[in-house]
Amino acid sequence: MTDKEIKQLGLVPANDIRVNTAIAPFNDAMLKEHGFESRAEVSKAMFLCMKKYGGVGLTCNQAGLPFRMFVMGNHLSLQNGKKYACWNPRIVATSNDTILMQEGCLTFPYLFLKIERPRTINVEFEDDDGKTIKEEFSSLFSRIYQHELDHTMGITFVEKVSKLKFDMAKKKAEKMYKRDLQLAEIEQSRKSKEA
Repeated sequence: MTDKEIKQLGLVPANDIRVNTAIAPFNDAMLKEHGFESRAEVSKAMFLCMKKYGGVGLTCNQAGLPFRMFVMGNHLSLQNGKKYACWNPRIVATSNDTILMQEGCLTFPYLFLKIERPRTINVEFEDDDGKTIKEEFSSLFSRIYQHELDHTMGITFVEKVSKLKFDMAKKKAEKMYKRDLQLAEIEQSRKSKEA
């Protein structure tokens, strides 16, 4: 299946009710109702959408789908491109050791927040074949899994920081966005002059 044959998904805005609502457990009967034949078809569409927007994790509700599922990885900087499609994900244990790290989110472009999370987690999820997978994640995969699992519960990372920290990060994000717009306008002007 080529990228053109894969169902195209987009991101829903941060104020969309689907982003802020917990997702019910998934079952395969839900697929046809939303135009999909298989879990693998959803996974391909999700990985393509995540890549298109430059992410390392994406939950179905961020793309407007009501499936308790997310994808993560598929980037060379993450264990040489290792990737996971996680259906009905859950955490079964966490380490007492925590780590404070900066996170971003495709739902909130340009916004980066420092979030404290357990360093290591033990998880269970179903794969595209419905088989239960048990994994232990540490480092970045642990971080991504926890961030995406929060999305399945209708929780976004902005809820994990104080209003002051959020407001400061939001101002910084707005400056970065304006800078990128200016750079894009300069580039567009340059191309117009060359044509």
